Amino acid sequence: MTAPLHPRPERLRPSVPAVLALGSNLGDREATIRAAVADLDASDGIRVEQLSPLVETPALKLTGVDHSAPAYLNAVVVVSTVLGPHDLLDAVNAVEQQHGRVRDERWGDRTLDIDIVDYDGRELDDERLTLPHPRAWERGFVLVPWHAIRPDAELAGHGRIDLLIPVTADEIRPYPDSDAAVDAARDDQDQADGDGGAV
Repeated sequence: MTAPLHPRPERLRPSVPAVLALGSNLGDREATIRAAVADLDASDGIRVEQLSPLVETPALKLTGVDHSAPAYLNAVVVVSTVLGPHDLLDAVNAVEQQHGRVRDERWGDRTLDIDIVDYDGRELDDERLTLPHPRAWERGFVLVPWHAIRPDAELAGHGRIDLLIPVTADEIRPYPDSDAAVDAARDDQDQADGDGGAV
């Protein structure tokens, strides 16, 4: 039996929500985050739905907070994606690499870090990926910007993020030009959408 000349296309996977946390403490941090958001939105199978305000925090190293290191800018994006969790991880790692991410030192200074915080509320733990992100529940620099765009959000296994924020210990400062940065990132996203959708 021969294969049909025009095989029926596979049914498209429905999109699901995911939450990504972005951080940068090297180079032009704001420009890097803006560009990374646009790159995520331009990635096959990913569409950026919301971008949080930026917040600034001291660098957190394995030994604790390091005030001598460059401070981080942090943001959270809510995306919709048709990618599975591991394919999404591959996509965010590719964006990190585009922006010069080097993994020489655990929790070292970096041009760009993107973590999958939540993937459709699912729980997963294997050699490549743990969902939700294992430390997100105690990271104010993740929870505060996430709460700014999704105040009713919950983190699987930990509950409502508005109840988690008060027990975090991170030093978080609003970034002075946060609104302008978010507007500029949205403009970049709108331009990318005009060139063709990612999902």
